[in-house]
Amino acid sequence: MSFTYYLLQFATYGLALLPFRVLYLLSDVVYVLLYHVLSYRKKVVMNNLRASFPDKSEKELTAICKEFYHYLCDMFLETFKTLVISKETMLKRCVFTPDTIALFNKLAEEEKSVILVMGHKGNWEWAGNSFSILLKQQLYVIYHPLSNKNLDALMYKMRTRFGTKLIAMQDTFREMVKNRKEINATAFIADQSPQPATAHWMAFLNQDTPVFKGTEKIAQKMNYPVVYVTVNKVKRGYYSVEASMLVEAPTNEPEGAITEIHTHKLEQDIIAQPATWLWSHRRWKHKRQPQPIAVPTI
Repeated sequence: MSFTYYLLQFATYGLALLPFRVLYLLSDVVYVLLYHVLSYRKKVVMNNLRASFPDKSEKELTAICKEFYHYLCDMFLETFKTLVISKETMLKRCVFTPDTIALFNKLAEEEKSVILVMGHKGNWEWAGNSFSILLKQQLYVIYHPLSNKNLDALMYKMRTRFGTKLIAMQDTFREMVKNRKEINATAFIADQSPQPATAHWMAFLNQDTPVFKGTEKIAQKMNYPVVYVTVNKVKRGYYSVEASMLVEAPTNEPEGAITEIHTHKLEQDIIAQPATWLWSHRRWKHKRQPQPIAVPTI
């Protein structure tokens, strides 16, 4: 490892060792810098909110925007806590509902591996930690390796501390086939922006939106049940995780159906708790390309 990595690790551990009370005071300072001083992606966030909630007033949208930046700063610093947090504290701060635990226990007893689908909502990092501590399935998370090798190594360490394993996006299907003899759960965060030509297009938050088809395609190839995961913020520093069965037999579903179902579920979650989704992402940077008009031959 390079000197930069160890320096980054030292700084990160310094943040992680702060008591939660101090960590959130620091988060409040970072919020002032991001929102009021730097205006980090504020234009992107407000444009996304205006397009998604056309019936809300500018005052309401600004309130959601400010709440989002508070959440973003909290979650960023909470993620570092993974380096030092105990299992007991993790399970206290990111709770799985009884019905959710029962669902995964039932699937484990039936020896069924599953695909989990969720969005960048709530603290998805903590949800993975609690899953690996609580449940019988080996959790795999599909991720996109960071271009900065030092930061990527640090994030890898944080995400795998409680037993979660990572699969690079380009290796997803190959690794899932290799792991099919074990009872596992593979998590897809399916709300990023795919290339227009390969996407499934649908209405999402009042906008024409491209959605990754990979979750659906892999679910059908593996014929794994698809479970949707919701991460709700209960209060500052505390989250609740709920899961529901979306599709038990993916091979029976028509093309596009699974994608539509899990995207509509995410839309409902966002509407219910709008400040806890990643609005700073340029989700709608791509536009649908018009289809060429076929000219009949004579």
